[in-house]
Amino acid sequence: MDTASPRLIEAGTPAFRRTTLALAAAGFSTFAVLYGVQPLLPVFADEFHVSPAESSLALSLPCAMLAIALLVVSPLSEVWGRKPVMVASLFASAALTIVAVLVPSWHGFLVLRALTGFAASGLPAVAMAYLSEEMHGRAIGLSMGLLIGGNALGGMIGRLVAGIIADHASWRWGLGTIGVLALLAAVAFLLSLPDSQRFTANRMRWREVPGTFGQHFRDPGLPWLFAEAFLLMGGFVSVYNYIGFRLLDPPFDLSQTAIGAIFVVYLFGTFSSALTGEIASRLGRRRVLWLAILLGLAGIAMTLSDRLWLIILGIVVVTVSFFGAHSVASSWIGRRALRDRAQASSVYLCLYYLGSSILGTAGGWFFAHSGWAGVVVFFASLYGLALLIAIRLSRLPPLVPTTP
Repeated sequence: MDTASPRLIEAGTPAFRRTTLALAAAGFSTFAVLYGVQPLLPVFADEFHVSPAESSLALSLPCAMLAIALLVVSPLSEVWGRKPVMVASLFASAALTIVAVLVPSWHGFLVLRALTGFAASGLPAVAMAYLSEEMHGRAIGLSMGLLIGGNALGGMIGRLVAGIIADHASWRWGLGTIGVLALLAAVAFLLSLPDSQRFTANRMRWREVPGTFGQHFRDPGLPWLFAEAFLLMGGFVSVYNYIGFRLLDPPFDLSQTAIGAIFVVYLFGTFSSALTGEIASRLGRRRVLWLAILLGLAGIAMTLSDRLWLIILGIVVVTVSFFGAHSVASSWIGRRALRDRAQASSVYLCLYYLGSSILGTAGGWFFAHSGWAGVVVFFASLYGLALLIAIRLSRLPPLVPTTP
């Protein structure tokens, strides 16, 4: 009977607070271990005698491995359950981060980073599926925004800690500290997240998996949302990958600590993701997405200035734009995919992390050949395409009449 069915989690309830805090801790852990290396890319280039583009492999390789593994791990969560997969992911990625700092060679370090990305794949898409199943429709936008806010907070603290400790001790101490913090966050997640109430395990028939993925590409809206993930993340990560190289050189000559401190602007991403998710729930995703992307184009133009304060302001605007757009697009996936939501989320995030990996490294080519202006042109091209797609999505008829 319906009265016996588990109730959906509504905003403002104790279950909502436990769930969002647990998933914020999980997002913190995952994004700290993934992106804590970003301010260290100039350090890697100097210590291991590699180019800026090669140093970006410390971030690009784990993102690529995560993207590929998502397509396998998400179907497994349909069998093993959402929470067990996420718990295993958090503990494994934290442990591998700690081990990686003990490896002396560049190639050995990259292997451990790649394995970290593989281990981290159990969190992102599965968390989105968990929220889509357990949250009430009125709470999904806010909860997804808070999840992404936790991701932003983890990315910020990871980068900040790594940059400061690298300046005063070494990058190994900085990344090792991130691994310990991620381990503590994994324990908090294990103890806090409510068990799934609306999840039903399925038998995994691997020959049917391509078909379940394929159905999402037959939808008139989902493939365009997948493309948004690729373009938005690729442009965003290129800015953060190479801004450190620019600001370490004249006329700025910033220290590694100052470069790490710039990532405090991720706090704006934390707030903008939750706020934009709430606004999109009220006004409709199709009315908000293209505006968020347009904001990013305005922000990247500011970074062409030689004034440090205007460059920082531009990075803030780009950050607000990205996390707002990502919050809208990712919550749209959960509402549009009526079946196999974990697979739909995994395809979205696969393209998201492939954008980080492929386009994030490609941005290094533009930086090497045209300096920061080349990175700006690269970003503007990606976000220009994303804007055209967002306008197309704004004209898409709703899949369900009551869904904005």
